[in-house]
Amino acid sequence: MGSGSVEWQPVCRVVELEVERGATALVHGQAIAIFRTQDEEVFALGNHDPFAKASVIARGIVGVRGGVPFVASPTHKHAFDLRSGRCLDDDHVSVPAYEVRVVEGVVLVGHRKDPAAAVSPRR
Repeated sequence: MGSGSVEWQPVCRVVELEVERGATALVHGQAIAIFRTQDEEVFALGNHDPFAKASVIARGIVGVRGGVPFVASPTHKHAFDLRSGRCLDDDHVSVPAYEVRVVEGVVLVGHRKDPAAAVSPRR
């Protein structure tokens, strides 16, 4: 365990999340956008849109492109992968993605995912 242990912060109940509508929460001092998809998965991304330079990701439109669940920013319509935060329209840009688990109906948000780990598991 040690320094690698994760602080799981309860955010809300799953039933409080509208399907395909973002909600915002403050987790570990960061503004997080939380999404629940049609198939009951829950994702958490940083709420700050790097293109708009504004906290608007939670107001975006959720969809699926080529099997990839994404949210499209309401400002410039850039799509971000809900799993990794990577921008589907610009490989060089991403937003932070956070670990999420649902325990007994409560959404818990953990630490920020390592962007590199999403590409290649290196340990």
